[in-house]
Amino acid sequence: MRVRALVGSAAVLLALAACATDAPASAPATADGITGELTVFAAASLQGPFDEIAARMAEQHPGVAVHPVTYDGSSTLAAQLVGGASADVFASADEDTMAEVVGLDDATVFARNTLQIVVAPRNPLQIGSLADVAALSSSGGKVVLCAPEVPCGSASRTVLDGAGLALTPVSEEQNVKAVLTKVQTGDADAGLVYRTDVLAAGDTVAGVRFPEAASAVNSYPIVALTHSDAAQAFVDLVLSAEGQRILADHGFTAP
Repeated sequence: MRVRALVGSAAVLLALAACATDAPASAPATADGITGELTVFAAASLQGPFDEIAARMAEQHPGVAVHPVTYDGSSTLAAQLVGGASADVFASADEDTMAEVVGLDDATVFARNTLQIVVAPRNPLQIGSLADVAALSSSGGKVVLCAPEVPCGSASRTVLDGAGLALTPVSEEQNVKAVLTKVQTGDADAGLVYRTDVLAAGDTVAGVRFPEAASAVNSYPIVALTHSDAAQAFVDLVLSAEGQRILADHGFTAP
């Protein structure tokens, strides 16, 4: 009888262990209790720092499933959000585009950026000024800009108009990374991008500063679109000293 009792007890324990194995795994425990999922929409020029910040978010909040950040032109992302796309956080490259999605009082500026001329490595055409870019365009050179509705395109037109210069781009791109790529591949001789894009591209391009860029400094706002703790935690991380250090490492200036 004693042997049967032991065998019966063992069977019960095995059954309980099997049930425990079949139970769904719970989310990792976190000190702050933040769980859920996080979807971020961000301007293409933010890819470098936001990839780092998203990785830090995942490390600091293991209970949150941080999806890869969706990058594109700010106007494209804004149109998607207005059209019903779902995201927890939106970071735009200018305030006008942010205002298409939420009131500016709900958003916080977290960084600033300025334009640079981007050319091939070692600047073979010896472009030294914004006037040189306009002259290149008028003489048949291939100059690429962002489309007017994109923040980098709006800034480009502000500096050109302010300098009294006109040019006809061979193409107008929907985000700043596309302009950069055209120059990197040799499909364009020059373009206007953000200084952070030139820095991120390393020795694949050269950057030329020009004084007129000071007339069109882009302010980058961020907003939590949902009331989730994960969304607010990401915004807080961007605004924190750590987030600001990461942004500065990529060439952004403080607001």
